[in-house]
Amino acid sequence: MNNAKASVQKPKTLGMVQVALFAALIIILAFTPFLGYIPLGFTRATIIHIPVIIGCLMLGPKQGAVLGFIFGLTSLINNTINPTATSFVFSPFYELGEIHGGVGSIIICFIPRILVGVVPYYVYHGLRRILKDGKSQMTAALGAAGLAGALTNTLLVMNLIFIFFKDAYASANNVASGAVYSFILTIIGINGVPEAIVAAVLTALIGRILLKTKYAVH
Repeated sequence: MNNAKASVQKPKTLGMVQVALFAALIIILAFTPFLGYIPLGFTRATIIHIPVIIGCLMLGPKQGAVLGFIFGLTSLINNTINPTATSFVFSPFYELGEIHGGVGSIIICFIPRILVGVVPYYVYHGLRRILKDGKSQMTAALGAAGLAGALTNTLLVMNLIFIFFKDAYASANNVASGAVYSFILTIIGINGVPEAIVAAVLTALIGRILLKTKYAVH
């Protein structure tokens, strides 16, 4: 009986340690200046979604969602204590004149980031079922998962900003209200597309190594 309990506890303990390691990496990236969050004035570029994506591929979507939540939490903290002009869209505790965050800030901060830890897992395994076995097919599936994870973050965040903070976001960026979505599309192109490409490449390179270990969920 004791042996049976020990055999059950070992995978759980290992899983907790793996989540803790990925969480530690996310926190280090988030709170190292100009590393995890790179201020661009009108927004912040990020690479923190990459360990979230790789973590969900290795550990599964439930653990990935936890890592995504931690990603969102670091964003909330960063935008509260080290704000930019548009930090109100991520933090209900930050105000810019009469502009302030709210419930929408919490939704923007957490929902896209949690989904970053879920979507890539299903993209990868869906493609693995469709594509034939092989190194190139695995690489393609991993790259697509990385791309999907990064775009999930960027597209959901920017479109939710438009839904919840259209006028405030336009005012903070000195953009006409009618042109704010064009401005958002520009940010997606300048910021989101390179992030997605980097995520695809790194997920393919790192994922190929980590998914071959006995510690990955298959």
